[in-house]
Amino acid sequence: MAHLILASASPRRAELLKQIGLAFTTRPADVDETPEPAESAEAYVERLAREKALAVATQHPEALVIGSDTSVVLNGEILGKPVNRTDACATLARLSGEVHQVMTAVALAHRGQCRSCLVVTDVEFRQLGGDEINAYVASGEPMDKAGSYGIQGLGGIFVKELRGSYSAVVGLPLQQTAELLAQAGFPVWTNWPSSLESQE
Repeated sequence: MAHLILASASPRRAELLKQIGLAFTTRPADVDETPEPAESAEAYVERLAREKALAVATQHPEALVIGSDTSVVLNGEILGKPVNRTDACATLARLSGEVHQVMTAVALAHRGQCRSCLVVTDVEFRQLGGDEINAYVASGEPMDKAGSYGIQGLGGIFVKELRGSYSAVVGLPLQQTAELLAQAGFPVWTNWPSSLESQE
């Protein structure tokens, strides 16, 4: 059975893979994340996911390598990780009361081939008050996250409605990841433990 590698240092992506019963190692990929001229947000996210998977796969050609990338997009503009607390506050103020898109791509590289897909989820924020934005930024949670918030943490209270994949917003679309693994001959369910234990 092929070894599974997650080409990411994200603890959130690792937790999601563990959630579906997978054993894997992590090998963060070192790729240039600069957008190309006139590159759309959709193309950018999928390109990075593929580049991350392929970068690690060249070092581990027999492994199944998962790469992923997530961007928060408002009116076509990619909102990256905040550079400081002022930037985080400004980003959250822009997202307040608006619908934005979380774009997450997942790629699977194996034996010279790479398949990928893009998942787009609409996320609507309620109106945010200045005091709660400041308190949230002071917590430190937004500082390493695209769009300056984490839906799986304190930032979850800002989300009024979500249309699409929750796990993709966290960082990895589980259904699509499982589908890519199945296409590569590695169905997730074969790793699940048996629950046929006798009841006492």
